[in-house]
Amino acid sequence: MNIIAMSVPFFLLAILLEWLWGLWRGVNTYRLTDSVSSLTLGGLSQARRFVALGVGGVVYSWAMLVTPIEPWPIEGWMPWVVAFVLYDLCYYCAHRCGHTVALFWAAHVVHHQSEDYNLSTALRQTSSGFLFGWIFYLPLFLIGVPAEVVVVVGALNLVYQFWVHTEHVPELGGLEYVFVTPSNHRVHHAQNDCYLDKNFGGVFIVWDRLFGSYQRELQSEPCIYGITSPLRSWSPLIAWLHVYRDMVIDIWYADNWRDRVRVPFAHPAWQPEASAKQMPRIKADLEQFEKHDPTVTDLRQLSAFCTLLVLTSLLFAGQQVAAAEPWQGAIWFLMLWSGVANAYLMSGRMHAIYRVTELVRLLVVISLAPHFGAFWFVVLTGLAALAWALSLSPAGHSAEPHAITD
Repeated sequence: MNIIAMSVPFFLLAILLEWLWGLWRGVNTYRLTDSVSSLTLGGLSQARRFVALGVGGVVYSWAMLVTPIEPWPIEGWMPWVVAFVLYDLCYYCAHRCGHTVALFWAAHVVHHQSEDYNLSTALRQTSSGFLFGWIFYLPLFLIGVPAEVVVVVGALNLVYQFWVHTEHVPELGGLEYVFVTPSNHRVHHAQNDCYLDKNFGGVFIVWDRLFGSYQRELQSEPCIYGITSPLRSWSPLIAWLHVYRDMVIDIWYADNWRDRVRVPFAHPAWQPEASAKQMPRIKADLEQFEKHDPTVTDLRQLSAFCTLLVLTSLLFAGQQVAAAEPWQGAIWFLMLWSGVANAYLMSGRMHAIYRVTELVRLLVVISLAPHFGAFWFVVLTGLAALAWALSLSPAGHSAEPHAITD
């Protein structure tokens, strides 16, 4: 039973309902471009298994073989509750390191790049967390927690975290002392100085209260979302790689080996002195903060949404393909191509070469779609053709980016 896969339709329905609720109340927290970017990264994260296997599975299998501790019995509710609590403690450690150690931040940063805060942000996930994230859950296997228990409690932990990504729920009284809530998780996603590196819990906020990383949401300090050095792009490639790129630059310009070795393990805000002189990272001025919001016509936004549906359909259809199929990697590449093309379209620019490459992408989708059966052939070709036709619409006029003002 794949709890995450079963939850996806409910996630999408909740996103639709939150959007409609925001429109009805006159407090819409969605922009189509930002949400398309977040959902694209979420889809690519789920499709990562098409091209790469996780390191964690191999290590966890080894840990279960070498541990002298017998596997826990799973009868009754107590082992599950204890495992759930211990998993959240491991998550707290992983999450805290994901914000305070550059190597781990390079993967986790994807989740924080959105400058909006809504349920689509919850699905904005990394594709490189499998490289090192397994380290923090290894103790669970070494103390005998069965693999099936870890999988279930981990999925439940992740599902819980979905609902806290909203601006529509206020503080929840006594629950704020025990559980992660929308209020204290808004703090976690804010880039205000007083909110940075706070509230790392997944389900329980008690870890933050115990270990000194708790911060209450302040009415006097409205949250400004995003990362301190704004991405200014919708591209999944830039979203994935920009911190890795920054680490390489810092290592290159550092003038001694001590600083070079320190770069991946230091706080993400730290730079070697020589690197900071050559390639300083500029922090956003929150007094004059502007969201990345290039003007895109309604027709082109609709094209981007149709391309997102193509990408999502490829994900669902691709999951039906045997892992041994040699062209499963081609599905992932086509999804990435669609995400990059969408990023260019949503940037408000248009070049003649884009029209050609989009026609080529349409033909590739049409050639690949028959492998998934008649239903997916109709869905994929129809959506891809509609997205291509809409992308050819006139660009319209530019406008100033959307500014955040009090």
